[in-house]
Amino acid sequence: MKRLTVVAATAAMVAAPLATPAQAEPAAAGSAAPAEYVVLYREGAAAADAQKAIEAAGGSVIKVNTEVGLATVSTANAGFAGALRGSAAIEGVARNQSIGSAPDDAAASAAAKKAVERAAKTDAVEKEGRGGKPFKWGRNVKDEPLADLQWDMKQIHADQAHRFEQGDKGVLVGILDTGVDGSHPDIAPNFDRRLSRNFTVDLPADANGAVIDGKCEEDPDGSCTDPNDVDEDGHGTHVASSIAAPINKLGISGVAPKVTIVNLRAGQDSGYFFLQPTVDALTYAGDIGVDVVNMSYYIDPWLFNCADNPADSPEEQAQQRLYIAATQRALDYAHARGVTLVSAAGNEAIDYTKTNVDGGSPDYATFPGQQTERTRTIPPSCVSLPNESEHVIAVSSTGISQRKAYYSSYGNGYVDVASPGGDVYDTPGNTRDITKATLSAYPKALAVANGEIDENGDPTVDYVVKDCKGSVCGYYQYLQGTSMASPRAAGVAALIVSKYGKRDRAHGGLTLDPDTVEAILKGTATRTACPNPPTFTYTRNLPTGSTVTATHTCEGGTSDNGFYGRGIVDALRAVGH
Repeated sequence: MKRLTVVAATAAMVAAPLATPAQAEPAAAGSAAPAEYVVLYREGAAAADAQKAIEAAGGSVIKVNTEVGLATVSTANAGFAGALRGSAAIEGVARNQSIGSAPDDAAASAAAKKAVERAAKTDAVEKEGRGGKPFKWGRNVKDEPLADLQWDMKQIHADQAHRFEQGDKGVLVGILDTGVDGSHPDIAPNFDRRLSRNFTVDLPADANGAVIDGKCEEDPDGSCTDPNDVDEDGHGTHVASSIAAPINKLGISGVAPKVTIVNLRAGQDSGYFFLQPTVDALTYAGDIGVDVVNMSYYIDPWLFNCADNPADSPEEQAQQRLYIAATQRALDYAHARGVTLVSAAGNEAIDYTKTNVDGGSPDYATFPGQQTERTRTIPPSCVSLPNESEHVIAVSSTGISQRKAYYSSYGNGYVDVASPGGDVYDTPGNTRDITKATLSAYPKALAVANGEIDENGDPTVDYVVKDCKGSVCGYYQYLQGTSMASPRAAGVAALIVSKYGKRDRAHGGLTLDPDTVEAILKGTATRTACPNPPTFTYTRNLPTGSTVTATHTCEGGTSDNGFYGRGIVDALRAVGH
């Protein structure tokens, strides 16, 4: 799946239904079946000129993002792409899925410098202590009921950081994911339904008939567009609560328990993430003053996008070039408007800086009859989106022992920081222990649909946990993945904005230059060296009785390397006194 989660549980996620207006239209007699394209306008071109060119080529604009210059177009003209490529107003055209204000720079730099200097002092205190004994920061903020299960919070000292900073309501964190269950009792207090948006439409099937989400009438809410407070996959809800579950004497706490969650849904119920919703979500985030976004996914259908890979057809190459350009424009737009961009590094267990083999792309059929999930050789020049784009902080995953997780991708110069995302085989005997994954919120509706709770509302599986405060109960699930590491780093970024941000005159709340946030996040991360020797062998003794081993080589020094980047993020060092 495209969301960057290694599901520690064995149950399948719920995939809901849908259809697009473009696909629902019957084709005119004698014409080709309607197809959907994405069209990227040339930078500087007038939108009116681009749309005239689209219409002249037989296309009809379904939606357009004018900030980026990206349009989704429906057409029955089989020669549509060729007709557009000669237009001076168009930079690129490719088949889509197959259905129809910043603070003063000097002040910001000073804040970053002070935070890094304080972290250096913290290092010395932690090592030397007082009288040869470990230094203790004092009593933590009152633990939540399930705090003992949150080893991840302790690894990045978020529990201790809450004595100094729990986040500011004026700091907005956007969740670009499969949605957020805004009714979950451990999310609702921090959820902003007014600002939340769903940028997706549920889709039925790809060009070869493989189900993506299913038919609209199968959707529980009976529509093709889910409400902005619903998550029928569970992934986005887990991510959201990892960042900002409140301290409310129920369940867990997030890294930044007082910041505001905004659902910027860009993913399908099935876990696919398409280009237009991602672009729309990013530009909207910039427009409304979102401070941090988390992106725990890659943009489908290509795990790696290559400009000129000979393994791809000319049409496929054109599609990937367009995806790279459009995604970067959207990221640039958000970054320029104060959005710190955080993304998962990937679960392929490969070094992104080396030549690799991709056997999972394209993961859905863009072109009718297209071969899917074929094997391609991928040089380092190819990029995964959005995690390898400019301005994006790529986060690798650690287990409870602080080792890089067995599934986490890596690479010296690729990974920016590391963060706990779980590793169920990070145990003394290399045997599976579900509690070594990470625990966060889970929609009750999914637990019911998947048969994971009984008629009394009690969990029937080891990866689902229940906690109640009076008559109010919340459900939580264990998941592992760089999908889980990224939001914990995003939570630290949100604390940094809360601590050092200035009043945002345009949107209210707080704002802090994303480059400053990144400098503090990296500068206060705990430097973590490569294993010794640097080639590390992972052993997994599977429940089936078989044993799997894999070796990963860490390159770089203690201050910056391929496993941990600049180090494991540390909330206390970032905001503590």
